[in-house]
Amino acid sequence: MHVKKGDLVQVIAGKDKGAKGRVILAIPREDRVVVEGVNMVKKHSKVTHQGPRGAKEGGIRTMEAPIHVSNVKKLKDEAKKDDDKPAKKADKADESGEDN
Repeated sequence: MHVKKGDLVQVIAGKDKGAKGRVILAIPREDRVVVEGVNMVKKHSKVTHQGPRGAKEGGIRTMEAPIHVSNVKKLKDEAKKDDDKPAKKADKADESGEDN
């Protein structure tokens, strides 16, 4: 996969085309990612009286659903400059003014 958790991505296809956000969860087995604020769906849940704390609230929650990794592209993140590739040795020699 070309993206991982924490990467800044832009949606290039689908109903949220053009939206930008961070990857919350990557699911490599299914080639899917969950992007913050993208592909929002409503999830209905029942009130249950099971679990460690007793009663669980029911109602309608809005949450992000996974989208296919081919529908997003990775963007350059200004906060992470160290992700760029380092210069090659030949480029460094040219900059220093040395002749071979």
